[in-house]
Amino acid sequence: MSLTLPIGSFDHCITRTQSKLLPEPYRGKVRDVYTLDEKRLLIVASDRISAFDHILRQAIPYKGQILNQVAAYFFEEVKDLTSVHLLDVPHPNISIVRRCQALPIEVVMRGCLAGHAWREYSAGKRTLCGVHLPEGLRESEHFPEPMLTPATKATEGHDEDISEKEILARSIVAPHIWEQVRSIAFNLFRRGQEIARQRGLILVDTKYEFGLDGEDIVLIDEVHTPDSSRYYYLDGYEQRLASGERQKQLSKEFIREWLMSKGFQGLEGQVLPDMDEAFRHSVTDRYAELFQLVTGKEFVPEPTHDFNSTLDQIIERVRSSPN
Repeated sequence: MSLTLPIGSFDHCITRTQSKLLPEPYRGKVRDVYTLDEKRLLIVASDRISAFDHILRQAIPYKGQILNQVAAYFFEEVKDLTSVHLLDVPHPNISIVRRCQALPIEVVMRGCLAGHAWREYSAGKRTLCGVHLPEGLRESEHFPEPMLTPATKATEGHDEDISEKEILARSIVAPHIWEQVRSIAFNLFRRGQEIARQRGLILVDTKYEFGLDGEDIVLIDEVHTPDSSRYYYLDGYEQRLASGERQKQLSKEFIREWLMSKGFQGLEGQVLPDMDEAFRHSVTDRYAELFQLVTGKEFVPEPTHDFNSTLDQIIERVRSSPN
């Protein structure tokens, strides 16, 4: 599909937000996080895009709106499995969420041999995060069972693989908390796989982040979005696997592949390439296609030319409402 973008879309991407009503936000790779009060945060999903732990210089029109709304859709779909941090979506780019203490671990679930796992496997490794990988697997092939391969959440640089045994031995997460987290993660992944298959997709792998609100374990950040997950098209999957062809996928992986084709993998001394408008438009189209496939709705862009004013209007409205 090809989305018709409003005039000025490339000039009005949301790259850096600023509020006159709240202190400077925490700026992640994609999201700007504002503290509303002691119980709530306001999160803006920007149009920034990152890969190999670098933020690309050019933003992707309406990526933030799509990302935020896909996450909202899936939070609703999984809230019978776990507590979620999402309270409200007052604007396509904005979420109001519960304030939680984030656990310092990314919970990565894998259903197929792809991405980082495939690169490790093809290099001869047969253990990933303490999990044994069977011999004879092909790229993109399903594992006998989904596997959990955690990673540390680095404040700078790359996240690092870690085993569940190390998490407990180093007291990064308390054993009774980790037992619940891993159980929730497997349930979430099964639900995500079911929904994807119903939509003609395969949920290949994904990452979850959790926080604590008192004793309550809460799913935070995002869930089953194209930034946090890899999807394959179900149609033709088996034929491509049998013939050794690359799988058709709907995720951010193609950005990494584009960067690698330009000689960039995030290594020291490498220079980020620039994206032209045609390529940026194609990225928006990929995100919009996933939105339509998983939600069953057409993506309709919301104008963003005066977003900071809109942000403050929403902050005023939300702050006057009860928690």
